[in-house]
Amino acid sequence: MNHSETEGVLVDRGIRPTPNRILVARALMDATHPVALAELETVLDTVERSTIFRVLNLFRSADLVHVIDDGSGSTKYELCRSRHACSPAHLHAHFHCTGCGATVCLHDTPVPSLTLPGGYLPQAVNYVVTGLCPRCSADGSATQQ
Repeated sequence: MNHSETEGVLVDRGIRPTPNRILVARALMDATHPVALAELETVLDTVERSTIFRVLNLFRSADLVHVIDDGSGSTKYELCRSRHACSPAHLHAHFHCTGCGATVCLHDTPVPSLTLPGGYLPQAVNYVVTGLCPRCSADGSATQQ
């Protein structure tokens, strides 16, 4: 995705495309897996941590990122690939490897639909499976926690 397409994604969500917002959006677009703030800091070494955090919070409020709590103690962020507001249909499961610590998207595994009691209004769904990834389970040296 080029610079103007990145700006278009931000504008579609009502976000003014500043240089830092474009940098964070590009980093999320280029990521092959959900990323933690620390990973974004490494990739965006010219942008301060507090700036990246503020941009992520803005993206979150505009439904541009999915926020994933994979149980590792480090929140992960993933760009919503829809050009429109995210809906439950866009959500998918994630897998967190207890061996190597990687969190990966399971795009073909949608989050199961839940029926909530009356009066409950869901705002987010987080579906994470933990265990050993194929590499760690084949290695045999990792122990499941």
